[in-house]
Amino acid sequence: MANPWVALEAGADCTERAAAVRRAHDVFTSAGAVGRPVRSVVAESWRRSARARVSPDATAAVELSDGALGLHREAHPLARVMPLFRELMGTFAVDGEHLLAVCDAEGRLLWVEGHASARRRAGRMNFVPGARWAESAMGTNAPGTAVAVDRPVQVFAAEHFSRTVQTWTCAAAPVHDPRTGRLLGAVDITGGDRLAHPHSLAFVQAVARAAESQLALLAPEPGGPPALELSALGRDEALLVHGGRKLRLSRRHSEIAVLLSCHPQGLTGDELLLALYEDETVTPVTLRAEMSRLRRTVGEDVLGSRPYRWTVPVEADFETVLRRLGSSTPASAMDCYEGPLLPGSAAPAVAALRARIQGQLRAALLTGRDPELLGAWTGSPWGADDLEAWSALAAALPPGAARTAVVLARLRELDAGLRAPGDEHADSATWLQPRCQ
Repeated sequence: MANPWVALEAGADCTERAAAVRRAHDVFTSAGAVGRPVRSVVAESWRRSARARVSPDATAAVELSDGALGLHREAHPLARVMPLFRELMGTFAVDGEHLLAVCDAEGRLLWVEGHASARRRAGRMNFVPGARWAESAMGTNAPGTAVAVDRPVQVFAAEHFSRTVQTWTCAAAPVHDPRTGRLLGAVDITGGDRLAHPHSLAFVQAVARAAESQLALLAPEPGGPPALELSALGRDEALLVHGGRKLRLSRRHSEIAVLLSCHPQGLTGDELLLALYEDETVTPVTLRAEMSRLRRTVGEDVLGSRPYRWTVPVEADFETVLRRLGSSTPASAMDCYEGPLLPGSAAPAVAALRARIQGQLRAALLTGRDPELLGAWTGSPWGADDLEAWSALAAALPPGAARTAVVLARLRELDAGLRAPGDEHADSATWLQPRCQ
């Protein structure tokens, strides 16, 4: 199966594909419809961009300059691995007439370095240090989309939402704090069509992992328990522990607490509105009222504003799961997975995070084929109807296992529920039984 995060499959014609995607982009920006050959990851990003009211003719705003940019760079954790980025990517960028870029978790570019002529061209569209290239501001682009979905991603030519960027191709990968799992930002390589190759995505992903390893070596030992502990897995109302007090948050406050823990550098009011509400008519006044009530609940000392953020360290149970998955330890991740994140929440950003956590954990279990872990998953309310997981469990069981008959019976039951009317007499055992022999 082709990697959906890679822009072009082997042998694809760059010019032909760029023209086809450009036509699809014109259709989407005029009529809102999207179809082939647009990749699903790009189509979803275009839709998010449209919901955020990004103009396809947008120009990036420079939010940090001069002293403010210098202070932000100096304080940012990724400053510690800039020498590594330059060592691994600097020569590649200069020799290939590309750019090395690093952004923070809000999509603001902190460093843009590389070939001189490429930097001049990029400067004309404000792809410069201090400019905000978040997906919610500039639409689909590799660094902005990588931090939006927390996945390595490649964006080719007209896949960019902004027309001014459609002569470029870029690949970016998120970088996380190795101790807490928090998203710190992304590292990006930007250039021409020559970057439309699977190797460029693999390259930035390897660089991001090297940076996380370097940060782990540089990180000081944890100095004590976090100031806030947030439990939001398997419950609709999150539990927040602060100073020995246990606070049960309302559903809306639970959503806000989760989103702020994912963005330690904060979210603006507009960003939080977009993340929380499907209804685009909800006003900032409503959000400000919710934030005031939450501040009274948790305390003035831990919840900041402009942007909204936690002002103290937070340890969240769902981030622990992601961190353990990132360390390739699905068994320990499963140990602390209490269920879907805020399962009753319809907030767009929470729903997306819930799907990502559960999807990554499920994928790790299916790949690992550990019968005990698969048994725990299929034995849970959220995995009870997972046909693929039951099938994987059947395949993983040793010959003669006592559970085999029960597992096969459940597989037949699920398979029968999926068959179309008129197929009642089809025998699913013909494809189930060989997996357990």
